[in-house]
Amino acid sequence: MLNDEANRQAGIARLASDLRAAKVELLSAQCATDRLRLQYSVADIVSFGEPQTLKGAIASASALCRFFASLEQQMRLAEQRK
Repeated sequence: MLNDEANRQAGIARLASDLRAAKVELLSAQCATDRLRLQYSVADIVSFGEPQTLKGAIASASALCRFFASLEQQMRLAEQRK
């Protein structure tokens, strides 16, 4: 029983650490996106960007959006239950 609780606490600490690291990486991605947005028009990015690179970036951004929208929805539900 004690070992289970220790494993649980370690898992929670690891989750918190991973979440903080993801936050930093997402901020970095947001900064890179802002640099593109400020330096180039959408038309130029679409016209001159590599289609496969754009499609991959769009797929990644869409996946992130879906994931964080599901987290946001769960957070709202949890707040309503309180």
